[in-house]
Amino acid sequence: MSAPVRRRVARVVLFGPQDRILLMYGFEPSNPRSTWWFTPGGGVEPGETREAAARREVEEETGIRDLRLGPVLWQRNCSFVFDGRRWEQDEWFYLGRTEQTRTETTGQTELERRSVAGLRWWTVEELFTTHETVYPMGLAELLHTLLADGPPSAPVTLEPERN
Repeated sequence: MSAPVRRRVARVVLFGPQDRILLMYGFEPSNPRSTWWFTPGGGVEPGETREAAARREVEEETGIRDLRLGPVLWQRNCSFVFDGRRWEQDEWFYLGRTEQTRTETTGQTELERRSVAGLRWWTVEELFTTHETVYPMGLAELLHTLLADGPPSAPVTLEPERN
């Protein structure tokens, strides 16, 4: 395996109408049975702010253009193997809101086209009862707290994840 890909990442906890959250359904390109759900977002490009990356990634991955971006909710470090490489990521999760529920994936990168099977709007209740893998771990509990208490006064540091 080659050297790890280290990158700064901006993710968006994107709520639509009725407080449903948009998640992406991903899979390992070499093993399509290895699947998980995750928030939109991706790597920060050179010279780009995390906020700008969050906006760009949401538009590219979901086609949503009316994003209202809020504060950073959570931060975490994660490490995982994907597409034959180890990825080491410093992730910031922004709060996002939209009224647009129709999505389109024509702006996705080549790697995303090879590893994303779709998008879905979830309720918090559905996330509590699913047996599917969802990242970040504990997302249902995090969303329940967020919707009950509002955004934290400062970003919450989540436990590191290593897969």
